[in-house]
Amino acid sequence: MPAPAAPDITSEPARNCPLCPRLAGFRKQWREREPSWFNAPVPAFGPLDARVAIVGLAPGLQGANRTGRPFTGDFAGDLLYATLSEYGFSRGEFQARPDDGLTLVDCRIINAVRCVPPENKPTTVEIATCRKFLTPALAEMSKLRAIVALGRIAHDSAVVALGAKRSKNAFGHASTHKLGALTLFDSYHCSRYNTNTGVLTPKMFRAVFKAVRSYLDAGA
Repeated sequence: MPAPAAPDITSEPARNCPLCPRLAGFRKQWREREPSWFNAPVPAFGPLDARVAIVGLAPGLQGANRTGRPFTGDFAGDLLYATLSEYGFSRGEFQARPDDGLTLVDCRIINAVRCVPPENKPTTVEIATCRKFLTPALAEMSKLRAIVALGRIAHDSAVVALGAKRSKNAFGHASTHKLGALTLFDSYHCSRYNTNTGVLTPKMFRAVFKAVRSYLDAGA
């Protein structure tokens, strides 16, 4: 009898991805409650030939889980997309809906966890499971030079996805890490909680992307 075929893990999970039972159950609840919402694993957004990957945490319940586009429909997206526009990483006007015509320039947004988790808190197992999609999502970006990790979870997942050790690459806002041919830039997550509490100010956030732009302009 021939051996069973290995599962086909690509960079994008299927709409009804069953790998994380808790997240699949939560997704089902919200499909029943809000059938007009996206309520599925949120795909990456931006060109594959971008030099910059922005790794987020997970879709927000009423943000990307509702709209189907990363960081679209909640406060975190307002700050992120305004900053991307300021540093030339987007074209068009962000209007917090997926049909606003906004396009990304030289950057691509990928969440470490593709499905919305209850209370915005994925488990360690869920993060590791969804890395099966993050790893190929980064690998297929042939011109990738820089990664911006939004928060510790995104940082840790990106480090592991790239085959590096977390113990040698500790997260810290505005820290940079050389991982082979890539440079990882860290930022606190641009959540409303972080900005409301002063953990992250718009100026601090812009400084990270200014550093990324300088890195690219220097010939990275």
